[in-house]
Amino acid sequence: MTDQSAFDTDVWTLTRFVMETGRQVKGATGELTQLINAMLTAIKAISSAVRKAGLAHLQGIAGHINVTGDEVKKLDVLSNDLVINMLQASYSTCVLVTEENKEAIITPAEKRGKYIVCFDPLDGSSNIDCLAPIGTIFAIYKRIEESSESEPTEKDALQPGNQIVCAGYALYGSATVVALSTGAGLNFFMLDPAIGEFILTDRNVKIKKKGKTYSLNEGYAKYFDSAVTEYIKHKKFPEDGSAPYGARYVGSMVSDVHRTIAYGGIFLYPANEKSPKGKLRLLYECNPIAFLVEQAGGLATTGTQRILDVQPEALHQRVPFVVGSPDDVEEYMAFVKKYKK
Repeated sequence: MTDQSAFDTDVWTLTRFVMETGRQVKGATGELTQLINAMLTAIKAISSAVRKAGLAHLQGIAGHINVTGDEVKKLDVLSNDLVINMLQASYSTCVLVTEENKEAIITPAEKRGKYIVCFDPLDGSSNIDCLAPIGTIFAIYKRIEESSESEPTEKDALQPGNQIVCAGYALYGSATVVALSTGAGLNFFMLDPAIGEFILTDRNVKIKKKGKTYSLNEGYAKYFDSAVTEYIKHKKFPEDGSAPYGARYVGSMVSDVHRTIAYGGIFLYPANEKSPKGKLRLLYECNPIAFLVEQAGGLATTGTQRILDVQPEALHQRVPFVVGSPDDVEEYMAFVKKYKK
């Protein structure tokens, strides 16, 4: 009988994976690899801070509201500073867009590179104090060549999601997991705290064609439009006599999306009467998640348009967001079409 606990002497770490895939790209300079590694260092530091938040008095509210109207937690501030500092120190960024800052952050000229990073340093931070899973989301874009001679501005960040060169999320749950894609499939890596490295656990992840669960905040049911109301009714009381869908909702998008990718199903944060343009932000929440889900064979839509084709008009623009297994998302879009006003 073989020893299952044998130490792997040829382990695929995320750092190794990024370096190997970077070398395969024609004309690669290593700058993107440098940038991804800097992001991973920030994620490791945030993971450590999350684990000891209660002990280090990082729980609770920092005392102000961020630009999108959410109360800022102390851990939000720490995570935001960590990511900004690590990315700028990588010498590979020119513009940073974060949920926590109203304006785009322009990297100082002496540290400047060719990439733009849009990120949510701590998604689902209202869950910090109750120890529910939270996460970090990011998308990396290349600066458009024509503008590369001039000073970078926030306009450089207003690119549709179909221009993403790399996206990922970290989930700080029972373990710390990173989902990452550079456009050649989706891969999962788990943090091994013993060696401080992310280890490849799932290569080329694929979402199920159809799931058995739906995920949305039904507390807003009063404000849903008829398409969402009828779709959810159809999931609960199927007319064909099939089994109803189960409901799962954590309230941290990274957690809900990770479960949806792992088990199949659909995640919805549609527009409603209270949020007619939707609630989630396009640049640093919807685009990276849409990119990753599409890499896994899923779909991501506003209900009427592919998320990755939406042309951003503002840094903190909100959009309706529905993502998940292709059959489930297509069924939802059929309801939107049917009940279109």
